Amino acid sequence: MEDDELNRLVDKLTLAQKVELLTGATTWRTAAQPAVALREMVMSDGPTGVRGESWDERRTSALLPSATALAATWDEDLVERLGALLAQEARTKGVHVVLGPTLNLHRSPLAGRHFECFSEDPELTGRTGAALIRGIQSGGIAATAKHYVANDSETDRLTVDVRVPERALHEVCLAPFEAAVEAGVWTVMSGYNGVGGATMSESPLLAEPLKGRWGFDGAVVSDWGAVRSTIPSALAAQDLAMPGPDSPWGDALLNAVRAGEVPEEVIDDKVRRLLRLAERVGALGDPAPPRPSPRGPRQTRALLRRAVAASTVLLTNHDVLPWSSDTVRTVAVIGTHAVRPRLQGGGSAGVFPRHSVTPLDGIRAALRGTAEVTYSPGPALVEQPWPLDAERCADPRTGEPGLLLRVLDRAGRELYAEHRLSGRMLEPALVPGAHTVELSALLRPTVGGEWTFGVGGFGHLELIVDGQQLVAGEYPRTTDDPAVVHVAPPCRHGRIPLRAGRAVEVVARRSLAPDTGRATLLTAAPPPPDPETALAEAVAAARAADVAVVVVGTTEGSESEGHDRITLALPGDQDALVSAVAAAQPRTVAVVNSGGPVELPWRDEVGALLLTWFPGQEAGAGLADVLFGRAEPGGRLPTTWAARLVDAPVTRTRPDDGVLDYREGPHIGHRGWLRAAREPAYWFGHGLGYTTWAYDGIEAPARPGPDGFTVRVTVRNTGARTGREVVQVYLSRPHSAAERPERWFAGYTAVTAPPGARVEAVVHVPSRALRHWSPEAGDWRTEPGVYRVHAGRSAGEPTLTTEVEVAPLP
Repeated sequence: MEDDELNRLVDKLTLAQKVELLTGATTWRTAAQPAVALREMVMSDGPTGVRGESWDERRTSALLPSATALAATWDEDLVERLGALLAQEARTKGVHVVLGPTLNLHRSPLAGRHFECFSEDPELTGRTGAALIRGIQSGGIAATAKHYVANDSETDRLTVDVRVPERALHEVCLAPFEAAVEAGVWTVMSGYNGVGGATMSESPLLAEPLKGRWGFDGAVVSDWGAVRSTIPSALAAQDLAMPGPDSPWGDALLNAVRAGEVPEEVIDDKVRRLLRLAERVGALGDPAPPRPSPRGPRQTRALLRRAVAASTVLLTNHDVLPWSSDTVRTVAVIGTHAVRPRLQGGGSAGVFPRHSVTPLDGIRAALRGTAEVTYSPGPALVEQPWPLDAERCADPRTGEPGLLLRVLDRAGRELYAEHRLSGRMLEPALVPGAHTVELSALLRPTVGGEWTFGVGGFGHLELIVDGQQLVAGEYPRTTDDPAVVHVAPPCRHGRIPLRAGRAVEVVARRSLAPDTGRATLLTAAPPPPDPETALAEAVAAARAADVAVVVVGTTEGSESEGHDRITLALPGDQDALVSAVAAAQPRTVAVVNSGGPVELPWRDEVGALLLTWFPGQEAGAGLADVLFGRAEPGGRLPTTWAARLVDAPVTRTRPDDGVLDYREGPHIGHRGWLRAAREPAYWFGHGLGYTTWAYDGIEAPARPGPDGFTVRVTVRNTGARTGREVVQVYLSRPHSAAERPERWFAGYTAVTAPPGARVEAVVHVPSRALRHWSPEAGDWRTEPGVYRVHAGRSAGEPTLTTEVEVAPLP
């Protein structure tokens, strides 16, 4: 829609109608305005799946691999296809705006939301994010580039003031968002944090460079509750305050405009941008005809299964993988994560997957009828009890698998009741007179001993098991963080001995106190097995099998929105488990199920080491494809992995007096490792396949053109099977007058070749890779002179080198 037509629509509205459009109508919907044929727009969290407007385990979603996994594919075509799948999911749920991708960076390996961000590198993050944006918006659904900007950690995330040197701000933090604007993103989300003393919903960075230099013509939506002022945020380039219907704008903003404190033309620009967004997503004017769904359930599962294999990183392999189903007769599968894997990260972006394939399920399916598969959990993980579900309990009223949800009045009378499938009840129904939420279930313990139960929420909490009161008390809200209040409230626990096979009733209640949300949790965990016995059983199973696979990983308590990690060590006794299994079985494959880096002290002890990230719903199917060679592990690391936390050059996430100083400047990720002259466990870009490669030659033009230059790298498949190689190009600038990284990532491409074949990899290096930000000029500069061009398999392996010379400006 042309600007003249948008202006005509804006002119039809009264000032009150305009201001009303600038705050959400509900938690997830924008306001409608019949005077201009504007309908509500529905928003949904969506980095790895489109949940829709409600947290309801009965309304399931396709669950993609985590953002780190998508970046690990180094495959923009595949990421774009996954974006199109998100658009299809959004359409089926009536969603217009998907709140993703997250374009913040892996600055510190301790960042709690590491899994939701793509990479440590701004170039790879920008390219991956742009591909996902193109895919989502190809389906007429708006993507949202978030969280603008420097929102790279969780500690004090609502109030932290990030101090970023000007060069690092432009060259590192802002760069992925610029790539998103170049890709045509329709929505940008401002973060909770501040930068340089201004909270992001009031930041001048929304105007420049976002809407000015870059020319972003879409709408800036706040993170939920991030607009905290009336006049300062309205005068900034913030367009939409979410959620609604209450916000600091509303009547206060209307009065500020009438008082001349906020010019009406500022309001008009915000409204114009919202109307443009509505037109793009089909919420303005006559409704568009429904689009056909290009993928059915089978095609969706196949795409997600392919994504698991494509993102899996083979870190080491001592001729153990791939396995042959013709020769493997017994497989020992070991570890709690093999039957209860982490498919997604914790926090507000969670969805309820339509189904899930565990690693044990996938391996058994791959070997059905041809081999024996045994399972041993090993020592129990040290983690909080997890929510009851339909597999572990029954509704006490109907006997169906699941739980009973009741909403009670102040006198305890039932106002509402329904059957549910999960003890994680984030949005129980609100009915007039509601005072208490109650969850109850019949649990038939599979093992005897001391069980642990929990009730989660705020206000008055009560937990009763088998007639005994385990928790009772007042637990006031202690945080303003919406992810804690509405998604992951703390649990209070109690223990009770139970007898195997004897059913007991479990009841959890919480009061609905003002400003405490309504999320209610009912959790349970059996007594852990004796750790020495469990370890011995796992070792015996591995020793008796032809091969073993041990699956280890993080827990929801160690990787989640709302808090950063304090260690990279795997929880519990998982390190000891891997070492013991590897000592008993040389053909042990270790599988790491984490969203971000963890320490792997046993990495040289195992026969092979795979990293699957948080792989989404098809986790086990894709893993089995890799283990048995049906698919090559296609992943390459999007971030550098430290051997030990103390080795990492940038780790700090805790502010000092409210300020988090990015003292490292542009030297994060592999740049920081190279600057510190330290050797990580695995470099950015590292990853093996099932063949080997030789790098035979490199060519580049003597002088780059105005749009950059092309590097041609000749590689040769020296192995015995067809494979895919990700050829990476890095730059360096010896004796630069400007401070630069020792070497920085500039581009990549992937090639495929059969055994013995040579192939030419053509890598475009954009002109932006040569430039640096000049604080003195307030603009970009390209330093003339010689630049070295390196090609190789990772940031630590620059196998080939040539040079280009940038000519001085005339």
